[in-house]
Order: sequence, then C-alpha cells, then structure tokens
Amino acid sequence: MPFAVYVLGLAVFAQGTSEFMLSGLLSGIADDLNVSLGAAGLLTSAFAVGMVVGAPVTALAGRTWPRRRALLSFLGVFVAVHVVGALTSSYGVLLATRVVGALANAGFWGVALVAALAMVAPHQRARATAVVVGGVTVACVVGVPAGAALGEVWGWRSAFWAVALVSVPAAAALLVALPGGRPDDAPKVSATSELRALGRPRLLLTLLVMALVQGATFCTFSYLEPLVTRVTGFGAGWVPVVLALFGVGSFAGVTLAGRLADARPDAVIGLGMTALAAGWAALALTAAHPVAALVLVLVQGALAFGTGTTLITRVFSLAPDAPTMAGSFATAAFNVGAAAGPWLGGLALGTASGFRAPVWVSVLLTVAALAITGVLSASSGAARMPLTVRKRPAPER
Repeated sequence: MPFAVYVLGLAVFAQGTSEFMLSGLLSGIADDLNVSLGAAGLLTSAFAVGMVVGAPVTALAGRTWPRRRALLSFLGVFVAVHVVGALTSSYGVLLATRVVGALANAGFWGVALVAALAMVAPHQRARATAVVVGGVTVACVVGVPAGAALGEVWGWRSAFWAVALVSVPAAAALLVALPGGRPDDAPKVSATSELRALGRPRLLLTLLVMALVQGATFCTFSYLEPLVTRVTGFGAGWVPVVLALFGVGSFAGVTLAGRLADARPDAVIGLGMTALAAGWAALALTAAHPVAALVLVLVQGALAFGTGTTLITRVFSLAPDAPTMAGSFATAAFNVGAAAGPWLGGLALGTASGFRAPVWVSVLLTVAALAITGVLSASSGAARMPLTVRKRPAPER
C-alpha cells in the first residue's frame, strides 16, 4: 500500500476527531460563550449539514485541480477555521467556522477517496478505502476521548488547537508524498456528464442503503451513554471505555473488510447487514446484561464500519465514469445518515422502549437497507439471466 494512502488516513483522523469531539465539549462551550446547551448542540448539526451540502459543491469546484493542490487547499482551510474557532469569543463566528470546516472536510474526503483508489491496483481498492475510512475509526478510539480529556483539563479551546496541530504534519506529508500536476487519470468528461452518470437508479439506491446503514450506526452510537448508564448499569466512568470499545470494533471492521471486500463484496455487504440487524436487536434485548452489552458494542462497531467501507467501494464501482463526483456523493450519503440517525433516535426516546428505543430504530433502518439490497440483488440477477428461446418441435413426417 503506498505511503501516501496512509497519510490520507492521518488527515482524515484529524478531521474525524473534529467532527465528533464536540459531544464531550458542549457544556464547556455553552458556559464559556454564554449560550444554551441546545445552541451549543447546533454546532454539531451545522457540521453535519455542511458535510452533506459541501461534498458535491466542493467536488464540482475542485474537480479540475491537481489532487495535491486540492487536498492541501482543503486541509489549509480546515486548519485555519480551527485556529479561528480556538480564538473567538463569539458564538456566531464559531458556528460559521463549523460550517466552513465541514465544507473543507467534505472536499478533502471526496478527493482523498479518489486519490487513494487511483494509487492502487484494482484488486486493492477496498483495502485502500479501508485505510482512509480507518482514520475516522481511529478518531473514535483515540481522538474523541483525547479531545474530551483536553477539554476537561485545559478547556474546550485546547481541543481545537490540538486538531489544528495534528493536521500540520499531515499537510507536510501530503506535500511530499503526493505528486504535483494533473494525474493521468484526471477526469476527461464534463461535470454535467458525471452528474448524469450519478443519476442511475442502482447507484442512487446504493447511496440510500449507505445512508440507512450509517443512520442506524449513529442512531445507537449517539445514545450509548444513557443506554449503558441507565439500562446496563455502568457508572459514568465506563462511558469512555464503551465508546472506545465501539471504536476498536470499527477499526477492526474496516481492516477486515479491506481484505475481504475486493474478492467478495456482495457477501460482505449482504452478510454484514444481516448480522447488523440481528446484532442491533440483540443489543436492544440484552442491554441490561453488562457482558452481553460490551460484546455487542464491539461487534456492532466492526460490522457497521466494515459494511460501510464496502458500500463506499461499491459506489465507485457503479460510477466508473464519474470519478470525482462519486466520492462526494458517498461522503454526502454517509453524513445524511450521521445527521438523520441521531434525530430519529431522539424522537424515539419518548416511546415506551425508553433508552432502548434508538437501538430499535437502528434495527428498522438496517432492515430497510437489507430490503433495498435484496431488490438490487434480484434485479442484478435478472439482468444477468440469459434469455432462452423454446424451439418448436419439428413437424412429423
């Protein structure tokens, strides 16, 4: 695997930390800027919306740039807004930095996925995708807990400074590892042609499956804290352990999927989503049992991110004539799920299932994704089925 692919994973680690670290910083931000906790929570929503909108917009804007220039530009903006965010005393400015940072992150993601796949042989595409996506899982294991710890000791601004500082060596490594100039596989088709290619029904349904799977993942992940403290019975000190356990499973899942999905993508997606649906149901039913809850958090992290990584690779295989826009649409689908899942889980909290309700929502979202996948598989099989023509029997003489 080329060194530059791992550098892309490092940069994604810094950006993934920024995306998710606010969950441990909201109280400090609200107190420091004299805003409500709900207003502080909007900083997370603003980032998610910026990612969804920014993915296709930044891909269109930077599709003709050399990849090194595009990646360094997006990463430079990302660092700058975190410096501004660390210095500002204005809630409005901080909110604006989250939106602009998300736009830069979305642009980086789209180009990074395309660049990673272009640097490897066709049989290594899933593995390269796993390395890049693995940056997010490492952020869940290391970056988010570290950001929360920094916020506890030195205040929330220190976490913003840390993200900016981690991004600097990633930018320096990209400058050295990636070649300059336009690559040989740069898009030779118009943006209109790429967008037209992305309108294929099979591709759109695959993106919907991605959004549903990620929605299920983040629906439960966002409410793990009340689940494990009020249903499982763990103390508050166990929450970082449980979150890190989910991250460890996620890292294992993307690593394993990267080695299996190039040869058996259909099996990884189909079996992965079936196991995911069963696992979410098992977690909802056994959440009161500590050992079962810990095991299932680890397993579900692996299944969710392993399946999600394989779906990203599938998007690229379904859109070979949309090389720059496919990554941006995959990024947008990922973040639609990341935004919608917690919202749906929050709505379900008021039902009779209580803190188990978000997990049951995850079950329903995964079952919906499985149903769409079944339709796609059936239509694909019908398309490959050869037509047979019955010959008339020869007349008897």
